[in-house]
Amino acid sequence: MADGSRFMTIPNWITFSRLLGLPFILYGLHNPTVEMRWICVAIFIVAAGTDWLDGYLARKLNQISDLGKFLDPLVDKLLVLAPLLALIELGQVPAWGVFLILGRELAIAGWRVNQTTISGANIWGKLKTVSQIVAIALLIAPLPKVWQTPSLIAFWISVALTLISGAIYLWPQNLSNKNA
Repeated sequence: MADGSRFMTIPNWITFSRLLGLPFILYGLHNPTVEMRWICVAIFIVAAGTDWLDGYLARKLNQISDLGKFLDPLVDKLLVLAPLLALIELGQVPAWGVFLILGRELAIAGWRVNQTTISGANIWGKLKTVSQIVAIALLIAPLPKVWQTPSLIAFWISVALTLISGAIYLWPQNLSNKNA
C-alpha cells in the first residue's frame, strides 16, 4: 500500500476530518465568550490529536501514501493558520508573527510542488507543529491575565521553530544541488 494506489485510506479520511473542526473554531472565536473559547480549545486539541492518529494508523495499516504525505501537512497548515488569523483579529497576536509562519509554510509548499518524491516531516517539523499547537491552545483558552505573557512566549517559540524547521528542511537540498 505504500505506493499510494488507494486514494482515500482510513488515515487520509482522519486527516481530512481535521478540517471539519475549523468552522466551529472560527465561529467560536468570532463570538469569544469564556464557554465558547473552552469549546474551541477542546475542538482544536481533538483536531490536533488526529494528526498523531492518522500517522500512527498509516504506518500500522501500511497505508502510507503520497496523498497522505501531501494532505497531512496541508491540513496542519490550515488548522494552525485559521485560528492564528482569528487571534490577530482579536488582537492577541501580531500579524507580522503570523505572517512569518505563513511565509515559511508557503515557501515550503511551493518548494515541495517541484519535488518528485514527497518526504515526511523531520523532527524539526514535528517540534514546530507541537509548539504551534501548544501556543494556539494557550492563546485560545480564556486563561487569567497572568498567562498572557507565557502564551505569547509560546507563540514566539513556535514562530522561531517554524523558521528554523523551514531552514533545516531546505538546507540539505541546497547543499546537494550545489554538489551535483
